[in-house]
Amino acid sequence: MKYLSMSMPFVFIVLYGSGFVFTKMGLEFSSPMIFLVLRFLLAFLILFILSFILKSSWPQTQKEFIHISIAGSLTVGTFSIGVYLALFYGLSVALCALIISLQPLFVAFLAQKYLKERINAYVWRALFIAFFGVFCIVLFKLNTQNLSLFSLFCAFIALLGLSFGNMYQKKYCSSMNLYTGGAIGTLSSSLLVLPFLFLEESYIIYNKDFFIALFYMAIGVSIGALSLLYLMIKKNNISKVASLFYLVPVSAVVISYFLLDEKIDSLVLFGIFLVLLGIREIHKKDKRIEKINTLKL
Repeated sequence: MKYLSMSMPFVFIVLYGSGFVFTKMGLEFSSPMIFLVLRFLLAFLILFILSFILKSSWPQTQKEFIHISIAGSLTVGTFSIGVYLALFYGLSVALCALIISLQPLFVAFLAQKYLKERINAYVWRALFIAFFGVFCIVLFKLNTQNLSLFSLFCAFIALLGLSFGNMYQKKYCSSMNLYTGGAIGTLSSSLLVLPFLFLEESYIIYNKDFFIALFYMAIGVSIGALSLLYLMIKKNNISKVASLFYLVPVSAVVISYFLLDEKIDSLVLFGIFLVLLGIREIHKKDKRIEKINTLKL
C-alpha cells in the first residue's frame, strides 16, 4: 500500500500531462465542445457500467448527489470548457498553461482561509519557486499574437473552476465512491457542456487518431487521472495536492518531446529544475513535520 500511495502522484502527473498532447491530437479532427461532450459521455458510460458490475454504493441522500455534481461540474466541466474555449479563441497553449499554473498558489490561499490549513512562509516560498519554473518552461513558447480578452477570461474561468472544484471536493465529497462519484461528475459535466454546442459549428472527422485521442481522454484522464486526484485530495492537504499541478506542464513538455518531436532548450531544462526543486521543498517540509511528531510520541 505504501508503494501504491507513493506512485499515485507520478501516475497522475503522467496521465494529466499527456492529456494536453492527446487533446491537441483530438482537436485536429473535431470541434472543441463536441469532443468534450463525447469524452464526458463515454467516461460516464464506462463508470456507470463499472458501478453496477462492482455493486458500488451510490449517494444515499439528494444532498450528497448535489455536492458530487457541483464538485464534478467545477473540477471537470468548468475547467475543461474554459481551457478548450480559451484555445479555440486564440490563446496560445503556453500562456493558457501559465495561467492554469497559478492554481497551486490560489488553492493554497483558499485552503488557508477556508479550510484552516496551516501554510507557512517555507511552503509559500517553495510554491513561488515552482511557479517561476513553470514560467521558464512556457516562456520560450509564449506567443501573444491574436490575443483576445475573451480568451484570457476563459482561461481564468478554467483556473477558478479547477481551484474551487478541488476545494469543494475536499470539503464535501472526500468520502464519495470513485466509480459512482465519477459517473455523477462526468454526467453533470457533459450536461454543462451541452449549451456551448450552440456556440460552435460542430464537426467530427472520423479516423484512427480521433478515436485514440477520444478514448485516451475519456479513460486515461476523465477516469484514471481524476480518480487518482480524488484519492489524493482525500488523503492529503489540498495545498499539497495542488502543488502537483506544477509538474503537469513538465510532463506535457517531456511527452511532447517524445511523441511530437518538440524541442527542449536550456530555459525549459532550467524551469524543470526549479519546478522539481519547489516540489521537493514542499515534501521535505512534510517529512520534517512527520519526524518531529514521531519524536514527540
